Order: sequence, then C-alpha cells, then structure tokens
Amino acid sequence: MPKSVIKTTKKKAGSGQEKILFRAPRGMHDILPEDQPWWNKARKTIDEVADFYNFSRIDTPILEEAAIFEKGLGTTTDIVSKQMYVLRTKGGDRLVLRPEGTTGVIRAYFEHGLSRLSQPLRLYYVGSFFRYERPQAGRYRELHQVGFEMIGGEDDPIYDAQMILVSFRLAEELKIKNLIVQLNSIGCRNCRPVYRRRLQEYYRKMSSGVCKDCRARLNLNPLRLLDCKEENCEKVKSGAPTIINHLCQSCRSHFKAVLEYLDELGLPYTLNAYLVRGLDYYNRTVFEISSENNASFAFGGGGRYDYLGEIIGKRKTPLPAVGSALGMERLIEEMRSRGVNGTLRSRGRVFLVQIGSPAKIKALGLIEKFREANIKALESLGRASFKSQLRIADKEGVDLSLILGQREVFEDSIIIRDMKSGNQETVPIGKMVEEVKRRLK
Repeated sequence: MPKSVIKTTKKKAGSGQEKILFRAPRGMHDILPEDQPWWNKARKTIDEVADFYNFSRIDTPILEEAAIFEKGLGTTTDIVSKQMYVLRTKGGDRLVLRPEGTTGVIRAYFEHGLSRLSQPLRLYYVGSFFRYERPQAGRYRELHQVGFEMIGGEDDPIYDAQMILVSFRLAEELKIKNLIVQLNSIGCRNCRPVYRRRLQEYYRKMSSGVCKDCRARLNLNPLRLLDCKEENCEKVKSGAPTIINHLCQSCRSHFKAVLEYLDELGLPYTLNAYLVRGLDYYNRTVFEISSENNASFAFGGGGRYDYLGEIIGKRKTPLPAVGSALGMERLIEEMRSRGVNGTLRSRGRVFLVQIGSPAKIKALGLIEKFREANIKALESLGRASFKSQLRIADKEGVDLSLILGQREVFEDSIIIRDMKSGNQETVPIGKMVEEVKRRLK
C-alpha cells in the first residue's frame, strides 16, 4: 500500500488510537450523524417552501454529457475551463460529474417533452454537484445545492421577482436573518455587445493591473472580468463602466418592473452594478442573496436564462426561463452559527428489554407491532444484561420499559415498567399495544 494514503494521528503509538488508512478526498466531506439534524431541517423546509410555491421535484443524473455544459455554460467560464470532473466511459462516452443543476434540468425538459405541461413549469431539485476548485470555508469540491427553475411561458418580469422571492423565503424560513438581495441586469443580446466593447476599451487601458486570468478574459469573455475576486482586479473594476447605463429600452423596462415587484413584496435589495454571475447563459436579471453582516458571502443566487433553451434544445427562438440555486453547506453553516436548532429524531417512548434467547427471538415481532401502531420502540437486542438495558432505557428518557424474559415468553405475557415511578405490571402480550397506548396518553 502506498505510504501516501496512510495517515496516523498525532497521538503516540500504543495509546490505543487506530491508524487512519484512508480519508475523504480533498474538498469532499462526510455529513456525520451529529450534523444530520440541520440537514434534516433544511431538507424539510425546502420541501415545504417548494410545495407552497407549487414547485415539483425533479432529479437528474449525477453524470451528464460534457458537451451540454460546454455549450450551455460557455467554454471560457471557470466551471468549464477549470472545474469540471471529466471522465471517459469504457464505451468512449465523454461524461462529467454535474457541476450545476440548471443545464441538466433544461436537457430533461426537452428530452421528456415537458413543454406539454402547464407553463411556466416550476421545478426544484436537491443534490450533489462537483467542481474542482480550491477548498475553503463554505466551498467544497462536492457541494450540495437546492435549485428552483421556472421554464417556459412568457419572459414576464413577475417571474424574476417570484424566483427571488422563493429563494429569499427559503433562507428566511431557515431562520437566517438580516437577508439582503443584490441584483443587476446584464441586458440581452441586443444591448450587451455595445457594453462589451466599452468594457474591453476600459480594461485594455488597465490590463497591466489585473491578474493573468483577467487578461485572458479580456478578449474571450469580457463580462467575466467583473466576476473576478482578486484584490487588484477588484480595484480596477471599481472604475469600470456599468452595464445598467447601456441597457436597451426593453431591458430597462424589464428591470424596472422587477424592482417594482420587489418593492411591492417589501424585500430588501440593493443594486450592484458589477454583479454578473459566473455563467454565460444568464441574461437580464441576475441576483445574489446574502446576509447584511457579510454581503460578500452569498448563500446563493440566480437569474434569467432565456438563451439556454436555444443552445440545448436547438430552438430557433428563446425559451423564457429563470432560476436560482442555494448552497446547502453555506445555509447550514449560517444556521449553526446563529444557534438555529436542527430537527431531532423523534423521541422513543418505549424500550423493549429482552432476557434470554427465546425472548430475543420474540422481541423482533413485538417491535413490529409497535411500528404498526406508530409508536417508536427502542431496543438493544445485542445486549444480554438486564441492568445494562435498563440503563440505556433510562438514558434515552423513555416513559415505559417492556420486560420480556423466558417466563414471560412461556406465559405469553410481558411486564410494563413505569420508568418514573418504578411501578410495574404484567399484562398479556395480546393487550400490550393497547395498554401502552393508554399509559402514554
């Protein structure tokens, strides 16, 4: 075995600490049982919010054809040029671990003829996504996202506002406070070319002050210049022309209507003239949601992407669509930092104590009777000691312990013990569930 995969702890040899042979790949992480209460709360809240706003769930494959992301996201985006996990199958297919959700949803929309359903079609998803980038706080190589998509219908700005609303409400329902929406319009294919030229003219004069990646973006994809987070590039960006001043009348009216809807909803927002998001498929409205306490740490965002349908579905006209995605790791990190409680497992109220082999055999069937009665019954069938089982029952805080020994099996009875008073009574097994229900009222 290569030495590189063997990791030992810092404790001295002989301390009883086992060697760690393998670790999760860099940038990927386990979600441990102690973390699950927050994940459970997030998943439950996602389903509730999605149901209220009439979004139906869709699950797409983790593996997709590489070509749909290269065409849909743009070959010059960081995701495609640097971050995709690409693989070849034995049959020669070139696939990727999905780096984002929208493109796969649009692929499914066309593949399964979902345009026949009522439009706009409201879909949501929850799942894992993969990006090869430098791991840091709130950023992983395997990340989990919840996404909302509204596809088809008209390019009505009310849908942009609704998408912002559902994303905002989800974070709000997770008890994340002081939320703020940052938004911008990046125009359409009619007005954006003029802005691109102005942006290029500005950055060519400032090219010596930006990073190597931005010098490459200058000719390949100028809008990505505004997405760079390097310190020097941020300084240069502060003097760059803004796209809001170069919008055509149609885009200007669309954005104005979005703001009016947000005002009506009372959602707090701020205009960010340099917000462009990191994907080529966006047009018009783009937005991010963060906390006022740390505006640079966005929980998620999205925008309108009317042109993606043309690329993926080979349409001759745009397919109106707007969507958003929120990072679950970031949401959960914020929940925990704010002291938000997770969803705990339901408390067991009954503990079945078994003594001896015949009782252990009988116990399995009795536990199923409680399941049918919707009563959570705990047990420790691997333990033989009567006292150790009672200690576990006491630690779990159950109301009743049911004691089954060889004598009880022979007599077809069971002992019901009240854990608070210590009082106990023997009842026929046939009346066990009925008697437990009566005592738990």
